Amino acid sequence: MSDLPQLPFPRRHPLQVPQEYRELRATGPVTLVRTQAGDEAWLVTGYEEVRALLADPRLGRSHPAPETAARVSGSVLLGGPSGDFATERADHEMMRKLVAPAFSARRMQALAGHVQELVDGLLDEMAGKTPPLDLHAHFSLPLPALVICELLGVPYQDRDLFQSLADGMTDVLDPVAASAAKDELCAYIGTLLERKRENPAEDLFSDLATMDAPREQVAMLGAALLFAGHETTVNRIDLGVLLLLGDRPQWDALAADPARAPAAVEEILRVASPSDHGLVRYAKEDLEFGGVTIRRGDAVVVSPTAANRDERIFDRPDEFDTTRRPEDPHIAFGYARHYCVGASLARVELRSAFATLPRRFPTLELAVPLEALPRRTGRLTGGFSEVPVTW
Repeated sequence: MSDLPQLPFPRRHPLQVPQEYRELRATGPVTLVRTQAGDEAWLVTGYEEVRALLADPRLGRSHPAPETAARVSGSVLLGGPSGDFATERADHEMMRKLVAPAFSARRMQALAGHVQELVDGLLDEMAGKTPPLDLHAHFSLPLPALVICELLGVPYQDRDLFQSLADGMTDVLDPVAASAAKDELCAYIGTLLERKRENPAEDLFSDLATMDAPREQVAMLGAALLFAGHETTVNRIDLGVLLLLGDRPQWDALAADPARAPAAVEEILRVASPSDHGLVRYAKEDLEFGGVTIRRGDAVVVSPTAANRDERIFDRPDEFDTTRRPEDPHIAFGYARHYCVGASLARVELRSAFATLPRRFPTLELAVPLEALPRRTGRLTGGFSEVPVTW
């Protein structure tokens, strides 16, 4: 079919999701579309449908014939199939069991005090400078890097290297360059794991170094943790600031009462969607779902971004409201067995950031119009490369 809706849909405003999601959802929560890679896939835009499919064992990340599988994009991370079709579920459960203790709620609670020290230190440095300055470079970028380096056991002095490689991995337009960046980051992680095996410390990479698994598999897991624990939180800080500054009373309320931060963070997580890429899954068998027949091997793109704006679930779904009551939780971190293992870590960082930044800089404002902010195009995670601010 040549007249299928074409992904990715255009964004008409940097802080809003494409209106095509709502239009498609009105006709059916599961719709056949053409992906950026030119293949056909089922796009899932409904909240309940996304949750159901994330929990459905009949879908997975692997494909029985990966070389012929439909692709969403050129992304080496999420553009197509990954993992072994025969052992995917066991491999996934083994990996989660290994890394989950490092990201437990108890461990994160113990980490919260140190995260607050890091937030205070970065904001002290900002306060000592003359505005305008780039909030992205001075706060949003270094905070998650500092935290994830300490948790994983990555030397912070290597941050420029891994940030550059992690950014390179997110290229959705040049898969050759993205694959080279991924290979280089995995090689770096592999070398680091060798050092940890010889001289272990109290960090996750030291635990990974003792895994009885192929080195390449462990290195890729380490690279994925480094990427996921850093890149997405950077974007959420940037976008959260922009959402709050776009509704000044909500920024002022947070500055006056930092106890509002946890609720504000949940609304930021629901609304702030830096990327429209979606999560690709493949049907392991034929299934009837959402009024359509999904065949074995078909690509399914579940979109938490669209689901978090589902008007059937959320009142005023496109409105940013930090007083929103959380009866219907967002799915920014996924759902069920695909719930993000690092969700507690992200919440610790974001709550500290948004309890402190508005209080320390109550007069903060953008130094350029929102529309002039340089957007990161052709990247899996989207977002902005600079956020100039003044106060």
